[in-house]
Parts: sequence; C-alpha cells; structure tokens
Amino acid sequence: MNTVLHEFLTEVPTAAAIWSALLVLALTVLTVLVARPERDRPVGEATPAEPSPAVEQADLRRYAEEVAVAAARAARTAQRRRAAWEAAHEEVDRAWTAYDEAETAARRFAGAAALPAPRTPRTPAEYAGRERWLHQAAVAAHWRGELPVERLRDVFAHRDGWDPRRHPVQQEVLLARAVRDGRRDAYTSAAERERTAWRDAELAAEAARSLAAEAYAAAQRLRPGRLPAPRAVSVTARTAPAARWRPARVG
Repeated sequence: MNTVLHEFLTEVPTAAAIWSALLVLALTVLTVLVARPERDRPVGEATPAEPSPAVEQADLRRYAEEVAVAAARAARTAQRRRAAWEAAHEEVDRAWTAYDEAETAARRFAGAAALPAPRTPRTPAEYAGRERWLHQAAVAAHWRGELPVERLRDVFAHRDGWDPRRHPVQQEVLLARAVRDGRRDAYTSAAERERTAWRDAELAAEAARSLAAEAYAAAQRLRPGRLPAPRAVSVTARTAPAARWRPARVG
C-alpha cells in the first residue's frame, strides 16, 4: 500500500508537468494561427491582365452608340429651344408694335386733354350717360385686347382714377393712357420671356455642340488602326512588402 501511494505521489507531478507543457505548446500554436501575418500581395504575383482588343472595341462601340443617342436628343432639344426663342421674338415684335400704336394714340389725346371739357347740363341723366359710355368703351377695349381684365375691374369699381362723372372726352384720354400702359407692361413681359428663351436656346445649342463633338471623336476611335497597341503582360517579382500583423478574420 505504501509503495502504491509512493508511486502515485511521484508520478502525478511528472504528468502534471507534461500536461502543462502540452497546454503551453497548444496555446502557442493557436496564437500563431490567429495572429498570422498578412501580406499585401504574394511575391511574384502577376499584374492584372490588360483587356483584349476585342473587349476594348466592344466598349468603344457601346460608348459611341450611347454618345450618338445623347447627341441626337440634345440636337432635338436645341431645335425646340430655338423654335421657342423665335416664337418669343415674334411676340416681342408684335408687343412693341402694339405699344407704339398705343403710345401714338395717347400722345394724340394729350393735346385734347389741355382743352376745357365741353359744358353739358349736370343732370342725373347726363351722369348716367357718362357712366354708361365709360363702361361700354372699357368693355370694347378689353375685347380688343387693349385693356387687361384687372383694369376693367377698376373701371367698373370706379377706383384708381376712374370717375364716371367725368366728361367722355376726359374718359377717352384716360382710357388711351390705360391702354398704353397695359401694352407697355405686355411688351416688358414679352421682352423678359424672349431673353429667357434666348438663354435656354444658347445653353441647349452649346450642349448639342459638345455632344456632337464627343460623338464624332468616339466614332473616329472606332475606325481601324485607331485602337492603341496592346501592351504585353509581364510578370514582375517585387520585393515583399513589410508584413502587417493583425488578427485573422474568424471564419
């Protein structure tokens, strides 16, 4: 019994030492496996191969087709913008002609305004006739396109200087001035629209010219002999870069 106990006590420390050594060795190997060095690129790795001439030709053809489609669309847009500007320019000419006629008429009535108004009996019937004349003249000017609807409302509301008690001669002078002012405003608005249409047409034309030039250049690159000579693929051995130590990704 003593012999068995003696052997057990003697062998246990030895076994414990062996198991400790094995555990330390396993932990060391595991640490090396987990924290292994990663290199940017293995030594002697080949550089990426250049695309073949057929692939480059297909890419160039696809690009040329896309640019050609974009250039055609830009050309159509430029034509529409040009047509819009021409229409706006014609509108400006018409607005200026109408304003010039209204200005001439207003100047012609300016001399009449300096004369005294004819004397008429100041009776309710006279005032009613004056008001009726003013309303009819304003409506007729509105239907001719000479008086905007906002000014017509002012006439019927008797505001902004429209007094139905005035003599028809005085009312005609005021009406001529109102027509002139309305046509001047219309000309100013038309001129602003024409300037905007001109800027849009110029931008569209510039975009169409740029895309047309790019489409021509892309078509030229498709011609035989325009492709660059393929470069030889070489495998060069590079000096191994310094290893970057970092934990490996699990999985």
